[in-house]
Amino acid sequence: MSLKRIDLLICCGSGCVSAGAMKIKERFHEVLKEHDLTNEVNIIETGCMGPCDYGPVMVIYPEGIFYQKVTPDDVEEIVNEHFIKGRPVTRLMLQEEEKTFSVQKDVPFYQKQVKVALENCGYINPESLDEYIAMDGYEALGKVLSEMKPQEVIDVIKTSGLRGRGGGGFPTHIKWQMVHDKKSDQKYIICNADEGDPGAFMDRSLLEGDPHRVLEGMMIAAYAMGASNGFFYIRAEYPLAIKRIKGAISQAQDLGLMGKDIFGSNFCFEAEVRTGAGAFVCGEETALIHSIEGERGNPSPKPPYPAVEGLWGKPTVVNNVETLGNIPTIFRKGAEWFANMGTEKSKGTKVFALTGDIKNTGLVEVPMGITLRELIFDVGGGLVGDHKFKAVQLGGPSGGCLTAEHLDVGVDYESLKERGAMMGSGGVIVMNDEKCMVNVAKFFMDFCVEESCGKCSPCRIGLKQMQEILKRITSGFGREGDIEELQRLGESISKLSLCGLGQTAPNPVLSTIRYFRDEYEAHIRDHSCFTKVCQDLMHYDIDKDRCIGCSLCARKCPVNCISGSRDEKYTIHQGDCIKCGNCYDVCPVKAIDKVPGMHKDIVAHRAAMAKASSQYED
Repeated sequence: MSLKRIDLLICCGSGCVSAGAMKIKERFHEVLKEHDLTNEVNIIETGCMGPCDYGPVMVIYPEGIFYQKVTPDDVEEIVNEHFIKGRPVTRLMLQEEEKTFSVQKDVPFYQKQVKVALENCGYINPESLDEYIAMDGYEALGKVLSEMKPQEVIDVIKTSGLRGRGGGGFPTHIKWQMVHDKKSDQKYIICNADEGDPGAFMDRSLLEGDPHRVLEGMMIAAYAMGASNGFFYIRAEYPLAIKRIKGAISQAQDLGLMGKDIFGSNFCFEAEVRTGAGAFVCGEETALIHSIEGERGNPSPKPPYPAVEGLWGKPTVVNNVETLGNIPTIFRKGAEWFANMGTEKSKGTKVFALTGDIKNTGLVEVPMGITLRELIFDVGGGLVGDHKFKAVQLGGPSGGCLTAEHLDVGVDYESLKERGAMMGSGGVIVMNDEKCMVNVAKFFMDFCVEESCGKCSPCRIGLKQMQEILKRITSGFGREGDIEELQRLGESISKLSLCGLGQTAPNPVLSTIRYFRDEYEAHIRDHSCFTKVCQDLMHYDIDKDRCIGCSLCARKCPVNCISGSRDEKYTIHQGDCIKCGNCYDVCPVKAIDKVPGMHKDIVAHRAAMAKASSQYED
C-alpha cells in the first residue's frame, strides 16, 4: 500500500473511462509534476466505483472526499486548493436538495448498499497483488487449504445458502457436491463471464475491478470438488477484463499462489483464459463448454449435466463471475454472516446494473429482498425529469417487465418468478411513461431472434413467428387474435425449447401482455400507440390557427408532402408522409402536433385495400 501523504483514487471503470477519466489522470500527473508533488500523491486507477451518472468520479484519502463530474480543467484547482491548501473543492462534491455530500460513504447512492462481491471494487488498484493481499486477499484460500477438507468447504457453502448469480439461482453447493462425488481422473471448473444482456455490466466490472477475488473464489471451488484446471470464458468485447484476469493469473503463479502444492498443501491448480466471439447463447453452460472445446457454441440436451459429463467429457462446474466473487468473503466472515443477509430462500447480496430512465445509473450491490421501490428510488434516485415510473425490466432479454403495483415486491428469486420476471444476471432497466411496452417487447424479441443458435425448432421458428406478429402490431397491421397467438406461442416455446435462451425468451412478451394488455389492444383495434413511439401508429398534423405560413416545414420535408402558402397555411398530405419528424423539429411556433393514432385517411385506405383483397380471394 502507498506510504505517500495522499491517495488519489480515480475510477477507471468503463463508464468513467468513456467520460474522460484517463485524460484526468494524465492531467494530474502533469500538474503534480509542475508543483513538485509527485512524491506526495499516489494516483491509483481503480475499478468501477458504482455511480456511472456522476462520472468521472474520484475519491481522495485520507479524508475520503468524493468528487463527481470532474474534468481536466478542474485538476489545477483540486491540486492548489485540496492538496496544497487543504481546502476541498465544494463545487465538485455531490449536491442534492441543498445538501452537500463531501465523503463517499455519505452519498445517498451508497446508503442501502452492502458490498460483498464488490467490497474491493473502487478501493484498490486491480492490477496490484500487494493491494489485494493487504485487503485480506488469499486469506480464505490459505485457511481452506490448511484447515479444511473438501467436504467441509462444500458444507460451508451449503450453510451460507449461496445460489448461482448467473440467472437461474441454482444452489451452488449442489453443483459442487455432484462433481466432488463423481470419480474421475480429471475435473474442471469454468468461470462464466460471457455476459451479454443489454444494459448489463456486472461481471465485467468485477473482473476489471477485483480480478484476484474471482481467481481466489475459483481456486477454493476447485479444491472443494477436486478440479485441477480452470477456465475463464470471457467475451472478446471485454479486453480490459481479459487483460486484468490474465495479469492476476500471472501474478498468482509468480508468488506461488497457483501451480503445484499451493500453501504447502497437495492441491495443484492451473487456470487460463478463453475468449468468446460474443454469442449470447454461449452464456448457456453446455454451449459455453462446446465453445471452449473449439466446437460451434450450441447447447446440448440435459441430462447428462456438465457436473457429470462436461468439458471434454469430464465432470465440470460452471459458475458465474459474481458467484465466485462471493466465496472468499464467505470463508473470511463466515457462512452464518452471509446467510443472515437476504431472505429465507435468497441469501446474501446481489449485484445489479441500474440503467434506463433513472437518475443514478450504475453498479450497485444490495441485500436480497430489498424492494424494487428502494432499489429504484432510494439507491437509484428515482426517475429523470418530471416523468412517472412505468415499468422495470429485470433479467435482461430473458426477464420480464413489472409495473408500479410491484414496487413493494422484494427482489429475490421466488418473488420475481411468481410475477413473470426473473433475477437474471442482474440487469435492471427502468422505464418512464414515454415508453411503449409493445415496442419494448419487440426490442427484446428482436435481440433473442438474432442471438438464437437455431438448433431447436421451437426457438428458431417460434421466436421468429412472435417477432413477425410484433412487427405487424407495431406497424399498424395487427389483427384480432394476435395477442392470444403470442401467448400460445410463448407458452409453447418456453416448454419445448432446448436451452435457457429459448425457454425464457418469451418472458418480455408474456409479461407485457399480462400487465400492459391495453397497449396491445390499442395498437390492434385503435391503430394507436399511446406514447407515440411506434411511428406507423401516430401522425403529424398542422394546426392552422397556430401556423404562420413561414414554409419552413415544407422546405425541410424530404418527400415534399407538405403544401400551402402564407394565406392558405400549410397541410401535410398523410399518404406521402414518412414521419421523419423534420417538420415538427423546425417549426418556430410549434404549430405541428405529434398525434397518437394512425391518420383516419390511412386507416380508411388500408380498410379498402383489405376489403378488395378479400373479394379477390373469394
